[in-house]
Amino acid sequence: MIELIQVPWSPFCLVQRRILEFAGAKFKIRDVPNGDRSLVWRITRQRYYQVPVLKDGACVVFETDENSQVIAKYLDERFNLGIFPPHWRGVQSIIWRHIENEVESITFKLNDIYWEEQNPVSDHLGFIRHKERKFGRGCLDRWRDQQSELLAQLSAALAPFEQALTDKPFLLEDRPLFVDFNLYGMIANFLYSGHYKMPADCPKLAEWRERVSTASHSEKLRP
Repeated sequence: MIELIQVPWSPFCLVQRRILEFAGAKFKIRDVPNGDRSLVWRITRQRYYQVPVLKDGACVVFETDENSQVIAKYLDERFNLGIFPPHWRGVQSIIWRHIENEVESITFKLNDIYWEEQNPVSDHLGFIRHKERKFGRGCLDRWRDQQSELLAQLSAALAPFEQALTDKPFLLEDRPLFVDFNLYGMIANFLYSGHYKMPADCPKLAEWRERVSTASHSEKLRP
């Protein structure tokens, strides 16, 4: 059985989980503490410490760089999903880079405002240390103070995707491709805490999110 090693609110883990669900795959979840990646280090034979990691029998799959999408491409081939069609190859690459930079850079901050609710007390020190080493001392308090501004930035970042849905149910075609799952994961991270709703100026994206959340690969195969 496939095993997804994850941090539950990680946007990149949420992407892979939705793809697995879309595929109709039998899989189990193994959560790791945000501050303890020893399991990942061990499973990957000391080659990787980030999440997600996919374990499919003896095969262990993880990313090779920031833009590799190794896990999603593995699942695409494993289950014949067709979410990386050749005619969209370059376009999807451009779009997912934009999503993982311009959108994710806002959504994770908004989710991290509620970090204390998502991390057990035993992980608090490690979480703060990890964030402050990367984003500077006091970053979590700063993001809380900037919450209204960050929400406005998110609406602006999502506006092109709202426009893209004017005449079609998904971002590029009438079925979900990788970029749909990718954007879905970033938005799922934003909504994870339960303190937010979809921006009011993104009604088409709200409908799209419902479609992506329930889409099934088997539907595409029906005559």
